[in-house]
Amino acid sequence: MNTSAQSLVTSIDTLTDTFIEQTKLATGKLPVVEQDADWPSPCEVGDVDDAGFIQWQPCKISEELGFENVEDAIGYGLHEDIKQFFCHCYAEPISASCSEGGLELLFAWSKADFDRLQQNIIGHLLMKKRLKQEPTIFFAITDEDDINLVIKNDTGEVWVEPIGCEPKTLIANNLAEFLGTLTTN
Repeated sequence: MNTSAQSLVTSIDTLTDTFIEQTKLATGKLPVVEQDADWPSPCEVGDVDDAGFIQWQPCKISEELGFENVEDAIGYGLHEDIKQFFCHCYAEPISASCSEGGLELLFAWSKADFDRLQQNIIGHLLMKKRLKQEPTIFFAITDEDDINLVIKNDTGEVWVEPIGCEPKTLIANNLAEFLGTLTTN
């Protein structure tokens, strides 16, 4: 793994570890999510409680995942940061804050969810092509319904992007740098 990829992995691990520790301090247990028998995840820990919730924690992805099918569908390669981010661990979205406000980092919950994520990325990139806009890949949603955080595919820079529009505001030179600025909620 090159230095850039290792820096990103370290940033992801630090952020997820901090999120879990803060949740345990605040609640006395791991984060919880409503359990869905149709969407099992290796992140699930323990048994479902009486209200239908189960504890979870991020877990490293052990199977080989890739974006070759996405790259074949769109006709070009995806930035390595996107591939590293989405192929590193399974998790529920993680709430955090940055200089631009509140956000949720998007992760795949399972292999089935990763497959669905790939389809959403293809749809997003085809929309960008249809609008004659440069390719970006979303990795977080914000508190504002029509604003995503994206990585520019050609540079790896992190931008604020209104849905259906060109990126608006540069907020970090790369994803590892951006993750290092976040405060988990």
